Amino acid sequence: MKILILGSGGREHAIGKKLLEDNHSIHLYFYPGNGGTSIIGKNIENYHTELDLVFFAKKNRIDITIVGSEFFLLKGIVDIFQKFRLKIVGPQYLAAKLEGDRIFSKSFMKKYGIRTPKYEIFSCYETAMNFLKKNTKSIAIKTNGIASGKGVILAHNQNDAIKALKNIMIKKKFGEAGNQIIIEEFLQGKEASIIFIFNGKNLFPFLSAKDYKKIGENEKGLNTGGMGAIVPNPYMKNSIWIDFKKNILEPTLEGLIMEKLTFYGFLYFGLMITYNKVYLLEYNTRIGDPEAQTLFPLMKSNFLNIIQSSFQHQSISIDWKKLCSCCVVLSSKGYPEKYESGKIIEGLNLLKEPFYIAGAKIEKKKWITSSGRVLNIVGIGKTLQEARKKAYEKVQKIKFENLYFRKDIGL
Repeated sequence: MKILILGSGGREHAIGKKLLEDNHSIHLYFYPGNGGTSIIGKNIENYHTELDLVFFAKKNRIDITIVGSEFFLLKGIVDIFQKFRLKIVGPQYLAAKLEGDRIFSKSFMKKYGIRTPKYEIFSCYETAMNFLKKNTKSIAIKTNGIASGKGVILAHNQNDAIKALKNIMIKKKFGEAGNQIIIEEFLQGKEASIIFIFNGKNLFPFLSAKDYKKIGENEKGLNTGGMGAIVPNPYMKNSIWIDFKKNILEPTLEGLIMEKLTFYGFLYFGLMITYNKVYLLEYNTRIGDPEAQTLFPLMKSNFLNIIQSSFQHQSISIDWKKLCSCCVVLSSKGYPEKYESGKIIEGLNLLKEPFYIAGAKIEKKKWITSSGRVLNIVGIGKTLQEARKKAYEKVQKIKFENLYFRKDIGL
């Protein structure tokens, strides 16, 4: 079997490793991939458009394409592949807007009574500024479009809120993604991430996870694509699951079916647990990163079988190891803003699995940093404390200039 995986980060490396672990005879192709994916499969080049990728898939008789990155989903690649009768994992463009268009997503939540924080939508800078000048509460300012996980700024005072608004709407820090914004009430609580696989009729859950999005410890500083994660999430108590199912999961499934937003792929619920209630902050229409890197080491089931079952509208049950995992992201200092690449990485040969390459390449037989997030180091243990200890022991073996990581993942 031949499988094409679209994306270039640690998530795509993790997907590929899990598929190979379960099915030794498959052939993996990645676009564009990274240094890690080049070892377990083949990174393809010179295929720049969606039709180029269709041509590659047809020519090389690719059996299944798995979309890792939201970038491809919002280019409508699933629609294009399906037009050419190619099997692909991911939502069509309209369903992908649940992630890529926050106003569309919020309208969907409102229509189907899905519990989410209160919000206001703004297309005009002056109108948004007038709103902020009357507001004294902590808020979240979100770009309408995607911004690689960085388009959310929390402001706990008026000055920070006004500065964020100027950066987004005037200085265009996130480009066209900030042409429209959402100003949302700030909720104090604990975040949770739950990924489901969708077979076009029902949603089937993975284990719960907790993602650490801020660059600084104690959840301070700018939003990132994720600086670490733990599985399972200790805050997803049974009462919270019941509340989530009633007020978020069930109405979401109803809305997907009613709006004909059904697909074969993954739906990620970004949640905030506050007191005895859970709120939906966002949808992602793909597997999360670094949640994927934290989940796959605990998955006992064959991942390829899970994907194939979804295509056949079958009920899906996933078996998990009764263990905990902790993922620590090693990044280049300066990320998520300006950072330097091209730094030599030392110590990878000392690491035991699992670990994943997020942003590194091989040059002259040496590992070199090539992105903001460089490595994903994972520890596994019977308890979260043990998993965390093992992860940070592995982290200490890695060296490169301007290495940065959070020291509080899993605390």
